[in-house]
Amino acid sequence: MAAYSRILLKLSGEALMGDEGYGIDPKVMKHIALQVKEVKDLGVTVAIVVGGGNIYRGIRAEEQGLDRATGDYMGMIATVMNAVALQDCLETLGLDTRVQTAIQMAQVAEPYIRRRAIRHLEKGRVVIFAGGTGNPYFTTDTTAALRAMEIGAEVILKATKVDGVYDKDPERFPDASFFPEITYLEVLNRNLRVMDATAISLCMENKLPIIVFNLKERGNMKRVAVGERVGTVVRG
Repeated sequence: MAAYSRILLKLSGEALMGDEGYGIDPKVMKHIALQVKEVKDLGVTVAIVVGGGNIYRGIRAEEQGLDRATGDYMGMIATVMNAVALQDCLETLGLDTRVQTAIQMAQVAEPYIRRRAIRHLEKGRVVIFAGGTGNPYFTTDTTAALRAMEIGAEVILKATKVDGVYDKDPERFPDASFFPEITYLEVLNRNLRVMDATAISLCMENKLPIIVFNLKERGNMKRVAVGERVGTVVRG
C-alpha cells in the first residue's frame, strides 16, 4: 500500500552519468527507470524534474568567460536532452510518458502547461519536466519545488548518491553525522545544500516535505513510496 498518491522525483543531471564523468550512462538510466516503474506499479502518479549538470552547468559558463544567463539557457537545453533520453528508457518498460519543457521545443516536447501536466498524471502518465523554470539564475531544485506545488505532489523525493543528509560530506569525512530527520530551518542555517535556499524556502512556506535518499540502492524509491523510513526527511 503506497503512502503517497502523487510524488515528484528530483534527479540531478549528475545522477544520470554514473561513473562516466560526463553524459548519460545507459545502465544508470535503466536502473532509474526500473525504480520509477516499481513505484508506478503501486498506483502512485509520478512526475520527474531532471537537471542538466552531466552535460552543462550555467555556473561553468562564467568560468569560461560566457555570460551567466547564456550558460543557464545552455543548461536548460541540456535538461531537455536528459528528459528525452529518460522518456525513451521509461517507454521501453511500457510506461506512458510525456516531456514538458519550459523552453519551447515543439518538435521534441510539449510546452509546460500546468493543467495539461495534471491531466497527464490523472491518466497515469509519467510527466518529465525539463527546461528548468524557463528563466536563468533559477536552479532545477527550485523548479522541482515549484512544479511539485503546481501539480499537487505530496512529497519531493530528492535522489542522491549517499544515504541522506549529513552534517558534512560522508564521502570525504568518515565521521560525518547522519540526520534521519531535520527541519527546513536547520538545513538553511547549517547550509547543508540539500537543495538550494530558494527551493527549501518554497517547501517550508508550503509545508511540502522532502525525502533525501540514495537512488543507487535498488528498491529504495519503492521503500520511500510505501512509507518506510529511508534516507532523511526534511520538514517543519
